Amino acid sequence: MGSNTQGALIALLAFAIFSTHDVIVKVLGANYSPVQIVFFSVLFGFPWVTLMLIRDASSGNLRPHHPWWTAFRTAATTLTGVSAYYAFSALPLAQVYAILFATPLLITVLAIPILGEQVRLRRWMAVLVGLCGVIVVLRPGAQALTLGHAAALLAAIGSAFASIIVRKIGRDERSVVLLIFPMMTNFVVMGAALAFVYKPMPVEHMAGIAVMSILALIASALVIAAYKAGEAVVVAPMQYSQIIWASLFGVFLFDETMDVLTLIGAAIIIASGLYIVLREGRANASQNTPVLRTRTRTETGTSLHIGPLIRSRLKKD
Repeated sequence: MGSNTQGALIALLAFAIFSTHDVIVKVLGANYSPVQIVFFSVLFGFPWVTLMLIRDASSGNLRPHHPWWTAFRTAATTLTGVSAYYAFSALPLAQVYAILFATPLLITVLAIPILGEQVRLRRWMAVLVGLCGVIVVLRPGAQALTLGHAAALLAAIGSAFASIIVRKIGRDERSVVLLIFPMMTNFVVMGAALAFVYKPMPVEHMAGIAVMSILALIASALVIAAYKAGEAVVVAPMQYSQIIWASLFGVFLFDETMDVLTLIGAAIIIASGLYIVLREGRANASQNTPVLRTRTRTETGTSLHIGPLIRSRLKKD
């Protein structure tokens, strides 16, 4: 088995596990506020962060070199987490994924003012086509747009903003800094808001959040292993396999019907995203390659952030 094939298969397994994680979010979201789910997700994620801090041999402290950019990214990640969790609880899984898949397109646009990236005509066309796919998924006028749709769009925008900031400051900041600030902010902000939305959780639901934390850790480790085994240009597109799992989980677990227009819109978004990823994988096509090197999964600030680790691996290669 070739290294790229191995990397692709590992990535497929990782994103299947991530999709299972999101199924638990949706199940819990039927009974609890996303504020409560995010708070306990962070709480159960702290042991893994502690292990990461212990194993981090790099010198330095937790003071950010770019405090303002770190603050902007932290705010974006915190907003993304609660928005994404709400969207999963309010919308069909496939529809949420289809909207979140627009994140690489938004990263490409944000790379212009933040990174000084030059986006030529072909990538602009890919972005416009992808945004048309988002319109197909949302179908304004044909269906009522809800807070769930707004939350999914907000999550995509927030995740894109957080990812592009990582690409800008990631060389200077320690990975633990990029990880710990969003998690601590989520813990404090969601903890403060918890008093207004808290509902007692039985043991099985609390166990579900613990399982979410373990699944996120395993999937993150597998994504890192995938990037070590295969080329990024092969591994990165595997994230789009989540639409398959979302469709299957939606049908068999949540009695969600297969929405043809959502699948068509998702196909358009995925095609444009794939074009951008493959285009940026070429030599001299993109100075910063923001999609390829920072985009792994929607950043929610509730688990390990693996973008900097992947980017450092790519730099070594």
